[in-house]
Amino acid sequence: MTRVAIIAAMAGELKPFLNANAKEGWIHEKRGNVELWRLRWPLHQGEWVAACAGAGQQAATRAFAEIEKDGAIDRVFSVGWAGALSESLLCGKAYNVAGVIDVGTGERFSTYPTSGDFWLVTSPKVANAIEKQRLAAAYNASLIDMEAAAIARLAAMRGIPFQCIKGVSDGFSDNLPDFDRFISPQGQFQLARFVLFVIPRPWLWPALIRMGENSKKAAQAITDALLENLDRPGAIAKQNGKPNLTN
Repeated sequence: MTRVAIIAAMAGELKPFLNANAKEGWIHEKRGNVELWRLRWPLHQGEWVAACAGAGQQAATRAFAEIEKDGAIDRVFSVGWAGALSESLLCGKAYNVAGVIDVGTGERFSTYPTSGDFWLVTSPKVANAIEKQRLAAAYNASLIDMEAAAIARLAAMRGIPFQCIKGVSDGFSDNLPDFDRFISPQGQFQLARFVLFVIPRPWLWPALIRMGENSKKAAQAITDALLENLDRPGAIAKQNGKPNLTN
């Protein structure tokens, strides 16, 4: 049986994908801070497992580990929202990523099979407009997230084909509040605290409304791109070969 893992940070990033395949009957469970959705195809032809555990590489590692507890992974996707590091990438659109760079270690991971023209950097923090400019110049990358490098590293260690699809939630020049102060050490976004912070600051509302609209469009775009890359079990061919890892 071929097992395909689809890992995101937040449930909202996966919602359209889960809804698009709802009639097949996802099985949902929660293990600690990790949410899992499993869809097993008839005659043991294959299984899709979607998971989210929060923001950051540690949370992504936990999600990967929980999926792996139930069996080996044959293919893994890192999906979710990302910030644009280029004006050419449009909010609400999804992009196939060619490779991932870990800002903390400098490691570079190519996707396999290689798709897309854009590289992504994984940062330990949510980047503001100034930080986006710095990262774009330093790494010649077009997107930024907080999780993909962890998934790419685990896939490379196991020789698992790794792909990455990211939807743009915020543009290159967008000025947004400091989200980091509302992310717990476990990677959970503390929504109640954030709402209390935002309510008395109406000048933040327009940008946040735009980001919400863009995030919704991006999640649907991620779903469309993911379904183009996924084969229904029975047609899934187990891919041989390893992602490239260069330091």
